[in-house]
Amino acid sequence: MPEAAETTEAAAEPPYAYRLSAPNSPKSPKACRDAIAALLQANGLEDLADTARLLVSEAVTNVNQHTTTRVIHIDALVRDRIATIAVRDSSPDDLPRPRRAAADEEGGRGLFLMKQLAHACGVTWESSAHPTGKHIWFELRDPVTE
Repeated sequence: MPEAAETTEAAAEPPYAYRLSAPNSPKSPKACRDAIAALLQANGLEDLADTARLLVSEAVTNVNQHTTTRVIHIDALVRDRIATIAVRDSSPDDLPRPRRAAADEEGGRGLFLMKQLAHACGVTWESSAHPTGKHIWFELRDPVTE
């Protein structure tokens, strides 16, 4: 019996960490969402790619529209059929806040979508005493793991 447990543990894949940087530009949401979707597909998480594409696009668009950050960083950690993705900016003062979008508005639903579609999500500030930036993160889980 102990041998089986050791074999199972040895079969588990290690976590893989990725970092993507992009200019804060109106073109970046598409480039970032496509890159993250390809990354998930390459890691066998095709079922998460469409949701990740939408949520990354929303987060990067928010950074583009609401901050003066010059470079957007995206960190992705893939482990055990779970993807945790963080979109980082250097604007600690602009707190993302959910709002009620009018029915005819094209935007304003990003944080609502994140809360509805992600397994978990949040905002974390970098540095403690005097924040130097923040990251909006979300976790997606392959339906097989739930």
